[in-house]
Amino acid sequence: MSPEPTPSQTIGPFFHFALFGEDQSKLVASDHPSAIRLGGTVYDGAGDPVPDGMLEIWQADEAGRCAYPEGNSADPPADEGFSGFGRCATDEEGRFSFLTVKPGPVPGPDGQHQAPHILVSIFARGLLKRLVTRVYFPDEEDANAGDPVLNRIEDSDYRSTLIAREVDGRLSFDVFLQGDHQTVFFDV
Repeated sequence: MSPEPTPSQTIGPFFHFALFGEDQSKLVASDHPSAIRLGGTVYDGAGDPVPDGMLEIWQADEAGRCAYPEGNSADPPADEGFSGFGRCATDEEGRFSFLTVKPGPVPGPDGQHQAPHILVSIFARGLLKRLVTRVYFPDEEDANAGDPVLNRIEDSDYRSTLIAREVDGRLSFDVFLQGDHQTVFFDV
């Protein structure tokens, strides 16, 4: 007799006590000359904040160089202390915040440069797999217009869900898991 399959387990809500021993939301020191604040809120399909989610970011440094864990990058990051990785839990109101730097452009698979962006993974209750998206910068209109990934999204309303907004000196990027304003997610 073969064993019966067990149901899939959704991601979470174990984040707060299992993954957050130390603050990983600050990729640079607050006095870093190029520090930027990226924050927002994660919303579910009903438009309610998700209080028990987690976001991870991965990005290049200001020169467009990535710190690869295997150390196999031909061009190591210009800032040796910059890992390019951050993790943040959402608070009771679904908010998250990272302190980082604006990444430089990185080459794409075909060698064409991609606009500066930050990769984002979202984990939350009810999800069987992480969701993956990107954050692009509002002051990079020309680079965004030529970005090969961003341009694969033909509908400008959907494409706009990937571009952060400047609000009170910080970048705001809200994530909508479902619904009318759903953020564009990538199949990875």
